[in-house]
Amino acid sequence: MITARDYAIAIVRGDTLAAKQVVPPELVFEDGQPALRIPAPGRPAELAIKPSREARVPPLAGMSDPAQRARILHALANHELQAIELFAWAVLAYPEAPLPFRRGLVAILADEQRHMQLYLDRMAALNTAFGDHPVTGHFWNKLDHLTGPLEFACAMGLTFEHANLDFCGDYAAAARACGDLATAEALEQVHADEIRHVHFGWVWLRRFTGDVDPWDAYNATIKPPLGPHRARGARMDREARRRAGIDEAFIDRLEAILPTRPSGQPR
Repeated sequence: MITARDYAIAIVRGDTLAAKQVVPPELVFEDGQPALRIPAPGRPAELAIKPSREARVPPLAGMSDPAQRARILHALANHELQAIELFAWAVLAYPEAPLPFRRGLVAILADEQRHMQLYLDRMAALNTAFGDHPVTGHFWNKLDHLTGPLEFACAMGLTFEHANLDFCGDYAAAARACGDLATAEALEQVHADEIRHVHFGWVWLRRFTGDVDPWDAYNATIKPPLGPHRARGARMDREARRRAGIDEAFIDRLEAILPTRPSGQPR
């Protein structure tokens, strides 16, 4: 039986796409291991991380054009690849975290593997392979935000995946509007899983911060340029957040925030 540590190292340092796609077997979680913070992932040459200026992604309106849709899906697949790597990274970085938290990281990692495959399949249908376009390391560039398990839950679960509750719905609607039902269904599957992932972040925010108001706890933990303005899209899916277990006061405050792009520009 493989240890969670060995499995996570193989995921993060693997230099082939196949290495990232190895589904978690039954794992042994060992206590008392030293923290390991790997600074960058292994990658095949075609998926080497590039500066963001080299990896432009079409806007939502591009979903109507199959060539631009393929580029959007390529970027979404890269988001999932980074998530796979970073959830494995977190297993290594936080060996002192509660066992249910570490097991939850691996469960979400497996979901991210399925999501990436959904996007790869849709890309293949549009004659695009993973690596045909440059990819960024947007999530990897935020390692300084991930100092502990609480910070990880706030950045990944309650910011990046939180915003994806809106983005997935928008992309799915755009794909359905242009007649690509298979892509719409793939995005809707990802959206359903993201609700559980945001729930994971919410639960651990509450457990790690006790009786502190969740909005105050989140804002005291998250570091700029991340924050609530990056935790939502231009259209906010309140119902998905309710299903994730987030309380109404938090949702109300989030809805009052002006959403911004990574560039800082309004959405």
